[in-house]
Amino acid sequence: MIRTVVLDIGETLVRDDRYWASWADWLGMPRHTISALVGAVVAQSRDNGDALRLVRPDIDIDAEYAAREAAGRGEQLDESDLYPDVRPALGGLQALGIRVVLAGNQTVKAGDLLRRLDLPADLVATSAEWGVPKPDPEFFARVLDAAGTLGHETLYVGDHPANDLFPARRAGLLTAHLRRGPWGHLWADDPAVVDAADWRINSLMDLTAL
Repeated sequence: MIRTVVLDIGETLVRDDRYWASWADWLGMPRHTISALVGAVVAQSRDNGDALRLVRPDIDIDAEYAAREAAGRGEQLDESDLYPDVRPALGGLQALGIRVVLAGNQTVKAGDLLRRLDLPADLVATSAEWGVPKPDPEFFARVLDAAGTLGHETLYVGDHPANDLFPARRAGLLTAHLRRGPWGHLWADDPAVVDAADWRINSLMDLTAL
């Protein structure tokens, strides 16, 4: 029986197009170029930050992030960044008595911005707040602590096989792979994904049926 559903954030709840467009604007590059490079590194199973390194090989991403924030051009997140199924799906889970936790590889600021949206969730946490990123096993140990349930009672939902699906399964959680965003679509039918996922879903609204 599923008692807690834990959801990834980027490209599970939140669209990343504004995020990458803002980086393109900051670096003075066409948005299409950055988008295409993100797709390229995804296809090569590389870190998405490598898209920025292809544009500027010597880039210090943390320093550039800080410079963007100082210039008032940093991270933004509002209702328009959410996928349309997010609120109804999370609300539907809570109506069933399911604990809902949002936990992904995000910054401290992203966690604050997400909490301001007042989503139907019992807890919002980010890797920066926990001090450990996915796919580190410690992240998923923190997930289970936040869930307050056993692994076989806890479902982790995400789009990224290497960051979400595989490490969550190794940690003993149930898994649902979401066909959404570049990672979710590209790897949806990969045999390793098919084998590792307890469920494969096309919408967060599918979760209430589980």
